[in-house]
Amino acid sequence: MAQVLRPLQSLYAEHKNDRLLVGLEIADDAAVYKLNDEQAIISTTDFFTPVVDDPYDYGAIAAANSMSDVYAMGGEVLFALNIAGFPANLDPALISEILRGGAEKVLEAGAVVAGGHTVQDEEPKYGLVVNGIVHPERIFTKGGARPGDVLVLTKPLGTGTISTALKRDLAKAEHVAVMVESMKRLNRCPAQAAQATGGIRAVTDITGFGLLGHSLEMAQAGGVRFKVFFDQIPFLDGARNYAADFIFPGGASNNRLYFEKAASFAAGLSEDEQMLLWDPQTSGGLLLAIPPDGLANFQTECATHEQATWVIGQVEAGQGINVV
Repeated sequence: MAQVLRPLQSLYAEHKNDRLLVGLEIADDAAVYKLNDEQAIISTTDFFTPVVDDPYDYGAIAAANSMSDVYAMGGEVLFALNIAGFPANLDPALISEILRGGAEKVLEAGAVVAGGHTVQDEEPKYGLVVNGIVHPERIFTKGGARPGDVLVLTKPLGTGTISTALKRDLAKAEHVAVMVESMKRLNRCPAQAAQATGGIRAVTDITGFGLLGHSLEMAQAGGVRFKVFFDQIPFLDGARNYAADFIFPGGASNNRLYFEKAASFAAGLSEDEQMLLWDPQTSGGLLLAIPPDGLANFQTECATHEQATWVIGQVEAGQGINVV
């Protein structure tokens, strides 16, 4: 994708718009356009094929995943548009449930679905175009992490391996249920907690590139190194069991192939443990680099709303990522 977008980067560099605060020049989670000194618009889109069997849950998960990039930039969602493709012979009742799941998740975010566009496609696809708002001086980006910052994760890992086990009819129902609830949970609370804490600038959400891929993007953007403690990383129930059987989506291997030159691992970590960190996540949590003096306030803000947090590492001088 970087190769595909490179010609556009050159094109828009020649016609720079100072109101575009985050765009193609800096790879980040969403675009940000300044309206005035107090308001900037965040715009993003995402969609994917079903990751679970229940149509309502699929719609809700896809919506939560689509809105996550707004929260990763520190904003609030204003409204969304459906973007979807469905087979011509798909039961209309199933389509309604998918759209209902998405709409109710958007309502939970304090926003509204205002329209959208649907086409016929052989395989169902659903997601949202999302528009949010943020103060221009309170934007979170992937860059900005500094040595001494603490790395905090807000959701357990494992959606890739568990959903792959589900597709192969190997997943236990209780593991799927916990995964679904995690994927449906909005990243709104930790984003609000980060804004309330103040002083936090480096944030991303953990999705298709897995924990290490997105961590490396943050580390590279900040010109620093991330040190991650494997034993402090949370995993969804069942994730390590399926990983031990080497049940992973193809994206896990793709992530490792693309990013592994910048990552190093402690000698005692097995291959399946390493692969869990490359495992693509759907609607994963936020990863934040938090200055030490803000950590307690952030954790308190999150605890007030029953939002779990895990300290999984620290930021150091250097480059790349080191898992110990």
